[in-house]
Amino acid sequence: MFGEIWPLIGVVIGVSILLILIIGLKLNTFIALIITSMITGIILGIPIDSIVETVEKGMGDTLGSIAIIFGLGSILGKLLSDGGGATRIADELINAFGEKYVTWAMLIASFIIGISLFLEVAFVLLIPLVFTLAKRMNISNLTVGLPMTISIAITHGFLPPHPGPVAVSQALHANVGHVLMYGMIIGIPLTIIVGSFYTKLAYKIAPTAFSKMGKRASIGEIRTFEENNMPSFGLSLLTALSPVILMLFATAVQLITGHEDGKANGLEGFIYFIGSSTTAMLIAVIFAIYTMGIKRKQSMNQIMTTVSNAITPIAMLLLIIGGGGVFKQVLIEGGVGDTISKLFQGTEMSPIILAWLATAILRLALGSSTVSALSSVGIVLPLIESSDVNISLIVLAIGAGSVFCSHVNDAGFWMFKEYFDLSMKETFLTWSLLESLLSVLGLGFILIVNAII
Repeated sequence: MFGEIWPLIGVVIGVSILLILIIGLKLNTFIALIITSMITGIILGIPIDSIVETVEKGMGDTLGSIAIIFGLGSILGKLLSDGGGATRIADELINAFGEKYVTWAMLIASFIIGISLFLEVAFVLLIPLVFTLAKRMNISNLTVGLPMTISIAITHGFLPPHPGPVAVSQALHANVGHVLMYGMIIGIPLTIIVGSFYTKLAYKIAPTAFSKMGKRASIGEIRTFEENNMPSFGLSLLTALSPVILMLFATAVQLITGHEDGKANGLEGFIYFIGSSTTAMLIAVIFAIYTMGIKRKQSMNQIMTTVSNAITPIAMLLLIIGGGGVFKQVLIEGGVGDTISKLFQGTEMSPIILAWLATAILRLALGSSTVSALSSVGIVLPLIESSDVNISLIVLAIGAGSVFCSHVNDAGFWMFKEYFDLSMKETFLTWSLLESLLSVLGLGFILIVNAII
């Protein structure tokens, strides 16, 4: 019996080592992941002469599938930011909704902007706008900030081209366009429902948090744009949503023709080509270079400086994501997924719930949503190979689990705490509770969609 559950014990030991290295010894997350993966591989009985090969395979398979999308997504976000497009989208929606409904304007603007911006980038981009609006309207920072956080957390967990959903889609051989389509079907109502009540709930639970002024000085000088120096709302919106439009269009054609494998010739094949996540992101970046740069009379040198500035900050994040892929590969090679599969043989629990549960546990242990999503693949893969469950919904279940209960081992927790100048207790009662709520309700929506289709 002990031998049968040893792979699970190995995972617990591995996660404990990872936490000690990161939290106790303050070691860089990427280095800690590689060390932990190697030690875990030895614990799980992987031949020592195969461990380096396993590490290289995990890194290569992970980065090989998402590095291009990740880099292009970062460039697109930076072009929107520096070109004034993101500011235009937010300003126009706020003007349309009026001050009375500024929270709804912030919710929608953040969702749109958050589709093509990674969570940390979107947070840093939108927080100056949060502080500016709160000061202008004489309301709490959190009143404006929580709707923003709701939207970017949902887009981060559920929607490609964010790294977690894309990487998991690649690992499970899911159609990214289908994941995006189902993600929108689930993410939009989830955003509306949680956005409609959570700020009031948070105020009842943690009223003192709403009196904090936040660390406005930490964001530096808030960049402003002259009215005549910003792109139009329509053009900004089209630029931000262009990769989504292309991917959804290709997915719609696939569903109509029945070619869900994305293989066809002629015009249909070309549509699938431009609708693939990599091509769609590349086209969006080229489009953004024109709309956010050339059209605004910027030189190519200025535009390429923006591109370079977008790539530099994500280098370490790419390595950390690759490290998460290494840990995932070690779990696969070490038989952890097979062990869990045997434990759940005969269970009537839905593979969707199992995928969510495995990811949520890893999220609690590892902190990073992307790393926990990637690491969970090695655990859930054997569970779904013999099931006829919709793979896209499994990807979304993993995404929902990956945003569960952010706490002290998650960078997002500290970012939220520090920017809004909250106490630990206030952060748990606002940010951590929000992430948990989104995760559980997201799972509920996924199960509903699964029952319908």
